Amino acid sequence: QRPRGAEFFAECLRLSVARTAKACPRAVVGIDIGFEEVPGNLAAWQTDRVPLAAAVPAQPGRNGQVVLFRRPLEHRAHSRADLRRLVHRALLEQLSALTGIGIDELDPAGDTDDWD
Repeated sequence: QRPRGAEFFAECLRLSVARTAKACPRAVVGIDIGFEEVPGNLAAWQTDRVPLAAAVPAQPGRNGQVVLFRRPLEHRAHSRADLRRLVHRALLEQLSALTGIGIDELDPAGDTDDWD
């Protein structure tokens, strides 16, 4: 039975984190990565667009955080493969913003379907 909904999303994120950690281990050190269904407190976002992800810099005694928003990402995806790519791209963008590491270093293989 194929995973559905949150289970499939969690698997996409797990694979994306693993792929990124393999390519650039230092990018995920001290960063907590997870997902929420939707962004909380939409009034706080100064835009008409619903965010797909967020990055929170580390604070004293607290790791940096990357949070992906499941429902907005699923809404944008046209297929399961597309969702995998969107999740990976969102993760890379947020990690790059937090760490200053370029996306090419975070994922040297680029946008491929090689998820081993």
